[in-house]
Amino acid sequence: MKPEERERLKACHDEIAQILYRNSPPESLEDLESIEQHLRQQWLEVMGPDIAFFFIKAATGTEKGRERTINSCIGPLKITEDQAKKLKVKKSTRLSPLLEKGSLRMAAVLSFEKAAIEVGVQTGIKIDHSALHRLVTQKEWSEPIAELSIKETSVDGGKVRVRGQQGEGSQWLDYKAVRLHSSFYAAYFQENESLINFVNNQPLSPLLTCLGDGHDGIWNLINKFNPQGRRREILDWFHLMENLHKVGGSNKRLEQARKLLWEGQVNETIKLFESAGRRQAANFCNYLTKHRHRIVNYQLLSEENICSIGSGAVESTVKQIDRRLKISGAGWSLKNIS
Repeated sequence: MKPEERERLKACHDEIAQILYRNSPPESLEDLESIEQHLRQQWLEVMGPDIAFFFIKAATGTEKGRERTINSCIGPLKITEDQAKKLKVKKSTRLSPLLEKGSLRMAAVLSFEKAAIEVGVQTGIKIDHSALHRLVTQKEWSEPIAELSIKETSVDGGKVRVRGQQGEGSQWLDYKAVRLHSSFYAAYFQENESLINFVNNQPLSPLLTCLGDGHDGIWNLINKFNPQGRRREILDWFHLMENLHKVGGSNKRLEQARKLLWEGQVNETIKLFESAGRRQAANFCNYLTKHRHRIVNYQLLSEENICSIGSGAVESTVKQIDRRLKISGAGWSLKNIS
């Protein structure tokens, strides 16, 4: 922007501010919050749409076609069919792309009713909760493909309460989530094969590092990853430590075991507990034997920055999903989960 244009813009701003101030009711000037709300509303109703109309007309070079109004973050916008086509606005939508994206993000972590309220608070734009529900259910979701080679992935599971038929109770059913490290994630309800296909359709590294906790269901899925390459399977370090401390007993022995496992010394760790005579110790030894090939030299991998040693990335993903699924009192129908 040229200096003279900046000066002209400032002069226009000053004049606009004076006009708005003269026409502001006293209650909108009581404190900073009321000034913020008043100016935002003036932008949405008066300034934003007019400025946006000029931009749309100039950018598209046309005013042809039937006109419709869409809600946007800068107020209600009148846009013609030809303009919408050039600006890649969907035919049937009543929300601008940016407002739609923000609304979907709200609906991902809150109930539709609370999300609609939150959109109003954050943007000043009122959206009915039923409109949010339609937006989510009608949205066409495509599975993304990573641009770079995927070197690490982790899998975890969660549960969702599903409503039964009328007169029947609810039941908790499993879903699985997968995280493609340094990329994105996906979750599937009762569709394990879809999750496997999602991973295998990605550009996987010849050596794929796979992380998970001790559940068989997780490793049954991972076992089908990267069929054309190799897998480095790693038992989540923090899950391993959680199971170690369930053994109890001597703190000195637990610390010895921790140091041995940090170096991946499974046999030596089992010897520590063989004579313990405790049921918890025997269970832990069986656990170590079962996952022997997944208990690696965590110290080396960590110090050399070779790969991750924990599945915290996907566990964080499950927590994020659960924020939406486990809203207090929520029960889900099968069609709304899938």
